[in-house]
Amino acid sequence: MTAPATRQLPVTVRVFTQRFSATPLGARLARRLALNQLHDWGIPHGTRASDSAAVIVAELGANAVTHGRVPGRDFELCLSLIPGSLRIEVTDTRTEARPPGPGDVKPPSPLADSGRGLLLVETLADRWEILDREPPGKTVRAEIDLPRHVRNSLRLSD
Repeated sequence: MTAPATRQLPVTVRVFTQRFSATPLGARLARRLALNQLHDWGIPHGTRASDSAAVIVAELGANAVTHGRVPGRDFELCLSLIPGSLRIEVTDTRTEARPPGPGDVKPPSPLADSGRGLLLVETLADRWEILDREPPGKTVRAEIDLPRHVRNSLRLSD
């Protein structure tokens, strides 16, 4: 007896990976290139997904430059279009400066000059986590679920 055939949806993954200097200029460039890549994939500027991704990349890039910087080492941005979602990963090479994880981010005092980045990530991402990396370092991964109309209009083939 054979099992009934089930319809398999095609799985297409698009990936953009780039290393940037661990400087404010590198963080700004990461944000700009991320937005251009999303636009090329069919996620236009000004949409909720694009705007959320811009803030998440900016905040994680700034954190990598400010808190995860190791002199002479770059940070890495990886964007992946996975079925139904956009995955954003920012990796740095510092292990001892581990940020609070999901659910552990405390709001800063109202007059604080910093401390809002991960709060924004927690608010805008549908899921996020911190992963250890080999060789030493860490990756902050955030995912944004894409609305059906965006998923249906993505340019997944060259």
